[in-house]
Amino acid sequence: MTTSSKEPAPVRTAEPAGRPQRIHGLDALRGGALLLGIVLHACVPFIATQSWFFHDRYTSVGLAETNFVIHSFRMVLFMTLAGYFGALMLDRRGARRYVGDRAKRVLLPMFAFWPVAVFPLGLLALMFASTRPGTAQPEVTDPLVMFGPGQLWFLLVLMECIVITVAVRALLIRFIGRERTSAFSERMATLFSSRAGVLVASVPYTVVVLIQGRPMSGIIEPATIVPEVAPLVGYLGAFAVGWALRRRSDALAGISRDWAAYLTVGAISLSIMLIAQGQVPLPMGAALVALGGWCVTYGLIGVCVRFLSRPRPAIRYLADASYWMYLMHLPIVVAIGMSLADLNLPVAVKLSITLIGSSAMLLLTYQLAVRCTPLGAWLNGHRHPWKSAERGA
Repeated sequence: MTTSSKEPAPVRTAEPAGRPQRIHGLDALRGGALLLGIVLHACVPFIATQSWFFHDRYTSVGLAETNFVIHSFRMVLFMTLAGYFGALMLDRRGARRYVGDRAKRVLLPMFAFWPVAVFPLGLLALMFASTRPGTAQPEVTDPLVMFGPGQLWFLLVLMECIVITVAVRALLIRFIGRERTSAFSERMATLFSSRAGVLVASVPYTVVVLIQGRPMSGIIEPATIVPEVAPLVGYLGAFAVGWALRRRSDALAGISRDWAAYLTVGAISLSIMLIAQGQVPLPMGAALVALGGWCVTYGLIGVCVRFLSRPRPAIRYLADASYWMYLMHLPIVVAIGMSLADLNLPVAVKLSITLIGSSAMLLLTYQLAVRCTPLGAWLNGHRHPWKSAERGA
């Protein structure tokens, strides 16, 4: 991979007196990964081969390809950033306060939001099927599936990654000492920020796809609250990469030097899979999807570190709103999509209406009910005063 002639300055993670410095590029990227999930779910009704709550009368090959690309890297990117910010928070607060904060803001929302964000989806699917006699609905009798985490599965997997990582760190400190643990972490950060690091990072992803056997599906999420080894391995690997990168102050700057090369390799790898329609040997398909997903992850981190280092009010507002938007988006997206399913409108028009309508509703509810309320303090860790919220809006 080529190196740019302009050397980016190392990312500063030092904390000025009074308040921790916000890493604006990564913060925006984390919000973008969540918002991409809304785009992904809005596309699914137009993909005939994918199981969903309903299907539109029209299908789109282009949206199926878009869905594949987004799914190949989105949650890997999110878990990597979660690991990076997790290590940062642990350094500031200590392990006990870090785990307690994550239990409050990650695990508890999964249970608290399930009745309003997941349960209505089954009712919407039944209503849609009842108006179309020929529509078949699969019977679900397993209670674990009926009361599964739905789209909130990532919160459970993230909490599992947090607990495992903190436990392993504690064991290493206990048996080999704090200094050796820190030295090991720095060596891993050096490895993952090198050009070979993306290859090492892609190994767990490759193994998971080999186990699951479906390269075009990327890492398949768990369907119940019972931990599944395959997705946990894939996302724990991503979390560990982010955690390690925090150990060197210049690690992200090293990645940002080659952002264009990473994105190019990622685009080539994923394009091969799309051109071949997944009809390649499983080991090759697993390696291509994993390499493509990780190269896009590294490339996007590099772009945001290099070009989004300064605060931008609109981007910061969306980053703050993204958690609420993702938690609550799916019933709204599904309801709007169902209302458009039988209309004789182009796919692009239906998709635009779904995205614009749902985003407007989610942003409005965030502004009025979340941003300046105790709910916002719970989800985002801080509560914005009304005056600053009005300026942001």
